[in-house]
Amino acid sequence: MKDDAWMRAWQPMIDAVGTDFGLDYKRSGADAVESGAIRRFLEPLEFDCPLHYDKNAALAHGYRDIIAPCSSLLTWIIPPLWEAGVQVWNAAGRDVQPDTGMHVPWQGSHIPQPKTARAFATDLEVEYVEPIVVGDRLSISGAKLLACKPKETRVGRGAFLTWQSEVRNQSGRLVARVCYSRYCYDPADRSAEGPDARPDGTGGSHD
Repeated sequence: MKDDAWMRAWQPMIDAVGTDFGLDYKRSGADAVESGAIRRFLEPLEFDCPLHYDKNAALAHGYRDIIAPCSSLLTWIIPPLWEAGVQVWNAAGRDVQPDTGMHVPWQGSHIPQPKTARAFATDLEVEYVEPIVVGDRLSISGAKLLACKPKETRVGRGAFLTWQSEVRNQSGRLVARVCYSRYCYDPADRSAEGPDARPDGTGGSHD
């Protein structure tokens, strides 16, 4: 008889497709969009488009102000790794990680996901809805489960999970939809997990 118990363990996640597990989740970026940061983003790319540095050109084309390149989206939604009064490094050691207190909505006891030892990102897709403009303060919210596809691969048994979050500006207008996929799995050779494997289902160091 074929051993498919591991696949059945993912049925609660399959049944939950379409559920938003991040209704209470909202995270703002570290800073508002500003022209100096846009300039530094353009500089190594030699990206010479007046819409990204000339306010008059941007206004003439119907924008509220200078717009940021779409590819800079993550710059404006990543939270600060350090803030005044916060202790980030709480221990010494070769592999110590900063204690940033960052929370991701696709992990936690509220999600009916079986525990796995490892995980890695597989793809990231962004649907851009509205331009990012100087002065905007962006935030990301939500964690809707779009897909759960159990699959046995060369690295182990697990499932490909796809999550969707929304990015909005300070006015609540939708700027982008972000779809993030990851493969959560138990290695085919459990001895290959290594010291950084996590038995709590958070996916290990490749997350």
